[in-house]
Amino acid sequence: MNEKQKKQDEPSGQETLKDTEHQKLAEEAARYKEQYIRLYAEFENARKRMERERQAFVKYANEGLIAEFLNILDNLERSVEAAQARHEDYEAFLKGVEMIMAQIHEMLKKNGVKPIEARGLMFDPHCHEVLMQEETDGHEEGTVLEELQKGYTLGERVIRTSKVKVAKKSK
Repeated sequence: MNEKQKKQDEPSGQETLKDTEHQKLAEEAARYKEQYIRLYAEFENARKRMERERQAFVKYANEGLIAEFLNILDNLERSVEAAQARHEDYEAFLKGVEMIMAQIHEMLKKNGVKPIEARGLMFDPHCHEVLMQEETDGHEEGTVLEELQKGYTLGERVIRTSKVKVAKKSK
C-alpha cells in the first residue's frame, strides 16, 4: 500500500467531527420534534376549550334578556288574572297593560333596540317595506303616510323593517 491509499482508508479527524455533529443535530431535531408535539397538543386543547366556551356563550347569550321578559310576562299574567276576577274594572286592566307596555319599551331601549321612525318621512328601502300605496296630491310621492307595523333596529342593524303605506301621485 502506498501512502495515498493509507490516508484514504484511515478516518480523518474531519470525518469523526461530522459524525459527532450529526449526532448533535439528530438530538436537536428530536428536541424540536418533542416541543412541536407539545405545542400542537396545547394548541388543540386551547382550540377545543375556546369552542366549548363559544358554544356556552351562544347558548346563554340571551339569558339576561329572557329573565327581563319573564318579569314582564309575570306582570301580564297578573293583569289577565285580575281582569278575569273583576270583569267590570276595564280602566284598571287597561292601566296595567299600559304599564306592561312601558316596561317592555324600557327593556328594549336598555338593550339597544329602537323603533324606526317612518310616518311623514320619505320611504327608505333599507328600513321600510311598502305594503300599500295611496294616491294623493297632499303629499310628495314616496312619503310614508301610515305605519302599519313598527320596525326596529338593534344598534345600527335593522332587525325588522317598518311595514308602511306610501303616497303615490294621482294620475
